Amino acid sequence: MARIWEADPSALFVRRLGKSAEELGNSTGREQCPDIWQLSNGDIAVVGRDLTAHYGSRLPEGVAVGADERIFVIPGNMLSAAKPDIPDA
Repeated sequence: MARIWEADPSALFVRRLGKSAEELGNSTGREQCPDIWQLSNGDIAVVGRDLTAHYGSRLPEGVAVGADERIFVIPGNMLSAAKPDIPDA
């Protein structure tokens, strides 16, 4: 079955959305950091903790995770800080 949307691995990182993990107090800058980036094709890349194994069996009705998909968790303050950079639909 063909997918309506497919991730493009050739897209490049263009700009961070919001603030860095260090600016938000979520990292000292010397460790692995969560982040949100806009890609050259308009898609969004999220760097976070992979908690698929923890949440996969507890998904709400109507939510599914494909075999090649993962559930990533980032700090809530990171998404809030990115809000001004995310255009309205």
